[in-house]
Amino acid sequence: MYNIRMIVIRREICGYCGACVSVCPEAALELVDAYLEIDAEKCKNCRICVRVCPLGALGVSDEE
Repeated sequence: MYNIRMIVIRREICGYCGACVSVCPEAALELVDAYLEIDAEKCKNCRICVRVCPLGALGVSDEE
């Protein structure tokens, strides 16, 4: 068995400022209406978005 590390959004914290969208090198993040969405197929888990989020709304989760 193995772990898959995924970027997760804490929607209750996210202020939808777009800081993460502007720094994503793979264009995997998008603000849609009032929600931030992550395209899991594009995301390479570089975690730049996690580091730049001013509210700490993005994190990394382990999923088995």
